[in-house]
Amino acid sequence: MSLTPEQLERYARHIMLREIGGPGQQKLLNAHVALVGLGALGGPAALYLAAAGVGSLTLIDDDIVSLSNLQRQVLFIGGDVGRPKTEAGGARLTGLNSGTTIHAKRERLGAANAAALLSGAQIVIDGSDSFATRFEVNVACHELGLPLVSGAVGRWSAQLSVFKSGLSKGRPAGERLPCYRCLVAEMPETEETCAAVGVVGPLTGIVGARLALEAIKEITGAGQSIAGNVWLFDGLSGDSRTVKLSADPACPVCSA
Repeated sequence: MSLTPEQLERYARHIMLREIGGPGQQKLLNAHVALVGLGALGGPAALYLAAAGVGSLTLIDDDIVSLSNLQRQVLFIGGDVGRPKTEAGGARLTGLNSGTTIHAKRERLGAANAAALLSGAQIVIDGSDSFATRFEVNVACHELGLPLVSGAVGRWSAQLSVFKSGLSKGRPAGERLPCYRCLVAEMPETEETCAAVGVVGPLTGIVGARLALEAIKEITGAGQSIAGNVWLFDGLSGDSRTVKLSADPACPVCSA
């Protein structure tokens, strides 16, 4: 199906890019991305995905907007305090691009509902701040064969990667792609959430935008996937580096 005149104007800056062009924009329009967590990372990621013309966004979050969120969660405004994040965020995203279909799921993702919540998605973005949730998202994406774009922040530092272990199941051990549990093998004894240790606001925007960027690359096939690598960023120095991550032969999720 060809792009409409309105779509040609709205997405002109994408269409001009040879790595995206008209065919890539069509892929974005037909894509379905699930976002786990609609806070400091998921919010800016959702804004950029809606702006990019992603056809469907599933928003998964059981929280409400609080005053302390507004220091960094740019999807919301003061009048949203007390509203469910999926409701307030969904309205903002529809206002940005009415062509994006919003599926609001005011639930906390867990083992019992992960498969159902992620059903129909082409790719998953995890911006949650809980290791328990990250572990469950990782298991579901591995089992469903979905690419997982995952980011985390704390204080002044951040990390991000794309995990595609579910797409390499059955390959020889040396050819398997790692999953999140290959990076974080066990649940940390102390969970350093932003609420516990703090975080500088703009850092979350940097990482949220990067989450959207990597999702767009995976959808359109533009550039090189960072799967098998972890991007690390230090906000105080401005330095970043990418380190190699291999599949753990003893990983409880993907080694089998």
